[in-house]
Amino acid sequence: MIKSVETVNEGLKRAFMLTIPAKDIEARVEQEVKRIAPQIRMPGFRPGKVPPNLIRKMHGESLQGEALNGAVQDGVQQLLSEKNIRPALQPQVELDEGYQPGQDAEVRVSLEALPDVPAPSIDGLALDRLTVEPDEDAVDEQIKQLANQSKRWEDAPKKHVAATGDLVVMDFAGEVDGVAFDGGKGEDMSVEIGSGQLIPGFEDQLVGAKAGDERKVTVTFPDDYPAENLKGKEAVFAVTVKGVKTAGETKVDEEFAKSLGLDSLDKLKGLIRDQQSQELNGLTRTHMKRQLLDQLAARHDFDVPVSMVEAEYENILAQLRHEASHEADPAAALAEIEAEAGDYRRIAERRVRLGLLLSEIGAANGVEITDQEMNRLIMQAASQYQPKDRETFIRYIQQEPMAAAQLRAPLYEDKVVDYLFGKAEISERSATRAELEADLESEEGHVHGPGCGHDHGHAPAKGKKAAPKGKAKAAAKDAPVKSEPAKGPVEKSSEKASAKPKAAKPVKDAAPAKAPAAKAAKAEAKPAAKKAPAKKPAQ
Repeated sequence: MIKSVETVNEGLKRAFMLTIPAKDIEARVEQEVKRIAPQIRMPGFRPGKVPPNLIRKMHGESLQGEALNGAVQDGVQQLLSEKNIRPALQPQVELDEGYQPGQDAEVRVSLEALPDVPAPSIDGLALDRLTVEPDEDAVDEQIKQLANQSKRWEDAPKKHVAATGDLVVMDFAGEVDGVAFDGGKGEDMSVEIGSGQLIPGFEDQLVGAKAGDERKVTVTFPDDYPAENLKGKEAVFAVTVKGVKTAGETKVDEEFAKSLGLDSLDKLKGLIRDQQSQELNGLTRTHMKRQLLDQLAARHDFDVPVSMVEAEYENILAQLRHEASHEADPAAALAEIEAEAGDYRRIAERRVRLGLLLSEIGAANGVEITDQEMNRLIMQAASQYQPKDRETFIRYIQQEPMAAAQLRAPLYEDKVVDYLFGKAEISERSATRAELEADLESEEGHVHGPGCGHDHGHAPAKGKKAAPKGKAKAAAKDAPVKSEPAKGPVEKSSEKASAKPKAAKPVKDAAPAKAPAAKAAKAEAKPAAKKAPAKKPAQ
């Protein structure tokens, strides 16, 4: 019989010494020998007739290890059940270093328990819902932008000189210190002047060019260029201008809508209007959720597991460091994050407390994730993997309760929030988009302190620094880090400009392509730096 002795009981921290009798481990070994005996093959014995002592001699070490692991796992689960402990994170389990097979196993188990959350106070919640109708001017502006992105390029007159907004078709060959470099040559490359697709300064030197002109373009590769041998180097490109094209006007009319696959301009406007409505509804929900979390945080205060706070704190810092690495001055942004580390720890503690509180509210009020919803979550997550890896991922989720809980958590939180919306007194108020965004922005700019009711998990507004001083900087739980994809430095323009794409597609090796080092470019999967130095960075 497994014995346990409690060695630590300090707040939420608990530790135990488990003693697993040698006879229990030996019984498991015997059971495993019987299980595998029919499968063992050995010369001189009929299948399934190998003596147990020979099986032990052949596989004793692995059998002993499996039996010990199984006994320890069952012992820990028995301990948690008997003591009625819900661990915050996976318990730490250490086998005594002096253990030898045939002895009782001494196992130290350390953990933090989830706290007993006080009965949630959810009566009397009062929320404002700011309702915003789509702006017809904004609809028209978005359609205008679509039209601008659908430019029709036409050959310019022979004496036309290239200006900003024109498309230049060129051949080029680059040298550094008088020596050609790998990937520094391209043919029939098209670039829109002013698009910012090429190395800074390259496009500017094409202004004034005419078809047939030959030019020397001198530029300096950026310090963050992915090719190490080109960083900060001056390069001279011999450019031959093969053609200049101007953008024909794209009229916003019925034909334009049909070119996008829609029946009419009214259908296009309706589609844009619906998209804006969805976006505005999302902003309204975010605003209401923040009010809700503020009120819940103000009403509840209880101890939370340090291990969970530490894990959340590290997640916040990792997210902020990721964003800071793509700032204009990464070092300054990182220094600012480190200087305000204490704020982020308070943010983490608040998040953990609210997460436990929402979980308790959901459990007390019958909020559940159905099997159908869980299967849909698994399939959505699996679709992000290569087909050959999807089955492995699905099995992992099905076998690992912690992983399944992480996958389920965002949807569960949304369902609990929706339940609380249904309980709250909601006052509707008409507002403009600018007013709604200003309200959200004012929450981001609030200077938070200990005990403050505002959610320290507010996300910075788009376009803001990753860590503006004096503001809440951690991204909200329902706003995962998003990577802004790297620009397609050259190929995008080529595709738009050329009615007859060149078969060789030399554009991919164009040296003037801007390195997207300052962008969040999904670096984990597709690093920007390539061995072929001047090639277009991967998208």
